[in-house]
Amino acid sequence: MKRSLAILAVIAAVAAAGGAGAWHLAQRSRALPAGFAQGNGRIEATQVDVATKAAGRVLDVLAEEGDFVQQGQVVAHMDVAETTAALRTAEAQAAQARQSRDTATHVVEQRKGELDLAAKELERQETLVAKGFATEQKVDQYRTTKLTAAAALAAAQSSLAASESAIRAAEAEVERLTRMVADGTLVAPKSGRVIYRLAEPGEVLAAGGKVLTLIDLSDVYMTIFLPAADAGRIGIGAAARLLLEPLPDRAIPAAVSFVSARAQFTPKQVETQRERDRMMFRVKLRVARQLVEQHLEQVKTGITGVGYVRLDPAAPWPAWLQSDLVRQAEGADPTNAKEPAKEPAKDAPAK
Repeated sequence: MKRSLAILAVIAAVAAAGGAGAWHLAQRSRALPAGFAQGNGRIEATQVDVATKAAGRVLDVLAEEGDFVQQGQVVAHMDVAETTAALRTAEAQAAQARQSRDTATHVVEQRKGELDLAAKELERQETLVAKGFATEQKVDQYRTTKLTAAAALAAAQSSLAASESAIRAAEAEVERLTRMVADGTLVAPKSGRVIYRLAEPGEVLAAGGKVLTLIDLSDVYMTIFLPAADAGRIGIGAAARLLLEPLPDRAIPAAVSFVSARAQFTPKQVETQRERDRMMFRVKLRVARQLVEQHLEQVKTGITGVGYVRLDPAAPWPAWLQSDLVRQAEGADPTNAKEPAKEPAKDAPAK
């Protein structure tokens, strides 16, 4: 029995190696015409973290690793009971400040009436003094009454202004706490697939603590490395094709969205036919967003393949780099470039 299992394991290993060998043999047998360049790479996508804005306890997490979530979908909740209580306190303080404002408004009206009455009484006494029916002492008394009424009005107006400031401060606090309560509900900033679940219910996270990590499947690309002789001829937006190992006969349309301005040594995980010590330029080939969105459920990152770039715009694509996906993407803008375009150095590569 053990011998049979061992034989089956050997057969499976040989089959897997044969499949990989067949893939590489097929790639070597396809001659690339002049005007094109190629490089090996793997499918990548932008990672997006879903994190807390403030420190707190995780109440629940509604997504699992491997789940596909839509933009705006609720994926987790933080415990905001204390913040909600503080919000109710702030709302009560705002209401109290409005009541104080109303009281101050009434006092201002009252002080205005008192000042108006004092002014009229003073005017009458001054008239009587001119006719000899009142004394200067009486006039001085009403003049003092008017000044007191004016000071009381000024104090009431200051109290009203203070009440208005208290209302603005209370409303600002209500707005801040309302936002904090809303931030306790974590939503997916992008449509994508969950690759890491980093927190569980009951855990206490610091501000900025990560709960989930998504990959943005609307931003899918392959990074390849090309020598200076080829990188110097590439323009942003140049047409490209991708052949993936699981789909060796189905070309995927793409476009150059980024060319590094600096050369670097080729990473070890990238196999090229050039010497390892040659300096290479990083080139990003982005798949059309419209095409990716039509096949979101099938998109996977980490898949290896080969990227082909057309250096000569007049060169026709070979037949083995045509497919239904290419025809489907005709008329779409495959760049969707988010990175600033930089012209690659055209100098000879450093040794």
